[in-house]
Amino acid sequence: MFNMLQTFWLKLQSDERGATAVEYGLLVSLIAVVIAATVLVLGTQLKTAFESVVNAL
Repeated sequence: MFNMLQTFWLKLQSDERGATAVEYGLLVSLIAVVIAATVLVLGTQLKTAFESVVNAL
Protein backbone atom coordinates (compact mmCIF):
# COMPACT_ATOMS: atom_id res chain seq x y z
CA MET A 1 0.00 0.00 0.00
CA PHE A 2 2.82 2.41 0.87
CA ASN A 3 4.55 1.75 -2.47
CA MET A 4 1.35 2.49 -4.33
CA LEU A 5 0.88 5.81 -2.49
CA GLN A 6 4.52 6.72 -2.99
CA THR A 7 4.30 5.96 -6.72
CA PHE A 8 1.10 8.00 -6.99
CA TRP A 9 2.69 10.94 -5.14
CA LEU A 10 5.78 10.90 -7.36
CA LYS A 11 3.59 10.75 -10.46
CA LEU A 12 1.61 13.79 -9.29
CA GLN A 13 4.79 15.76 -8.65
CA SER A 14 6.15 15.08 -12.12
CA ASP A 15 2.90 16.02 -13.87
CA GLU A 16 3.37 19.56 -15.21
CA ARG A 17 0.39 19.84 -17.55
CA GLY A 18 -1.51 22.20 -15.25
CA ALA A 19 1.52 24.41 -14.74
CA THR A 20 2.08 24.63 -18.48
CA ALA A 21 -1.54 25.65 -19.04
CA VAL A 22 -1.21 28.37 -16.41
CA GLU A 23 2.01 29.63 -18.00
CA TYR A 24 0.36 29.81 -21.43
CA GLY A 25 -2.62 31.62 -19.91
CA LEU A 26 -0.34 34.21 -18.31
CA LEU A 27 1.55 34.64 -21.56
CA VAL A 28 -1.64 35.17 -23.57
CA SER A 29 -2.98 37.67 -21.04
CA LEU A 30 0.31 39.59 -21.07
CA ILE A 31 0.21 39.78 -24.88
CA ALA A 32 -3.40 41.00 -24.72
CA VAL A 33 -2.47 43.74 -22.25
CA VAL A 34 0.42 44.89 -24.45
CA ILE A 35 -1.82 45.00 -27.52
CA ALA A 36 -4.53 46.93 -25.66
CA ALA A 37 -2.02 49.43 -24.30
CA THR A 38 -0.51 49.92 -27.76
CA VAL A 39 -3.92 50.52 -29.31
CA LEU A 40 -4.82 53.03 -26.60
CA VAL A 41 -1.55 54.93 -26.93
CA LEU A 42 -1.29 54.92 -30.71
CA GLY A 43 -5.01 55.02 -31.48
CA THR A 44 -5.44 58.76 -31.25
CA GLN A 45 -2.20 59.41 -33.12
CA LEU A 46 -3.27 57.12 -35.97
CA LYS A 47 -6.71 58.71 -36.07
CA THR A 48 -5.14 62.15 -36.39
CA ALA A 49 -2.78 60.97 -39.12
CA PHE A 50 -5.58 59.40 -41.16
CA GLU A 51 -7.78 62.46 -40.74
CA SER A 52 -5.01 64.71 -42.06
CA VAL A 53 -4.57 62.41 -45.09
CA VAL A 54 -8.31 62.45 -45.76
CA ASN A 55 -8.45 66.24 -45.45
CA ALA A 56 -5.48 66.57 -47.81
CA LEU A 57 -7.26 64.51 -50.42
